[in-house]
Amino acid sequence: MIECEKLAREYDNSYLALKGVSFEIKKGQFAAIMGPSGCGKSTLLNILGLLDRPTKGHYRLDGADVSHMGDRERTLLRRSSIGFVFQAFNLLPRLSALDNVCLPMTYAGASRPEREERARKLLTRVGLGHKTKHTPLELSGGERQRVGIARALSNNPRILLADEPTGNLDSKSSVEILALFHELHKEGMTIILVTHDANIAGGAQRVLHIKDGQLAN
Repeated sequence: MIECEKLAREYDNSYLALKGVSFEIKKGQFAAIMGPSGCGKSTLLNILGLLDRPTKGHYRLDGADVSHMGDRERTLLRRSSIGFVFQAFNLLPRLSALDNVCLPMTYAGASRPEREERARKLLTRVGLGHKTKHTPLELSGGERQRVGIARALSNNPRILLADEPTGNLDSKSSVEILALFHELHKEGMTIILVTHDANIAGGAQRVLHIKDGQLAN
């Protein structure tokens, strides 16, 4: 599903965040990306999520080279194929859980009844069917991340990208969130998760170690 060939990302004509990274991730695989702060993990995740472009190299998604697609093509592909889960949740604080989950579907052009029905199903799926009207400020950290996962799934993505999804959670909430990821993986979802925690990475099928912008394994 994902093929990366000699990906490099240079900033300000001097700093190389990635230095010729090559790997493949198969459809339905659960992969973890590990490495110290500043090693290039987030840069790599942003390229995989079509939020950034490589300076050199190729990124192929389902056989199509997306490295140098136009902005509109990239936006449409990202919207339809990729879901994002963030460490800081990135929920809109004044919107209800339901409306936060509806938001990506609004941008995709779904009707209000359609997006609300799907949002309710997704919130029920992550155990928050009874808190659809709550705002993020009325939810715990673990509950906010559940809303974040429901939002990431709203447009039926093929790939789920998660950047330190348990970084702001207590141990109990972390276990619950990871269980959700493993359930999604069992259902066939392709998942790529960035983490500093070796125990979390140990639950993945494959671990990519990044050091100084290069694969260390």
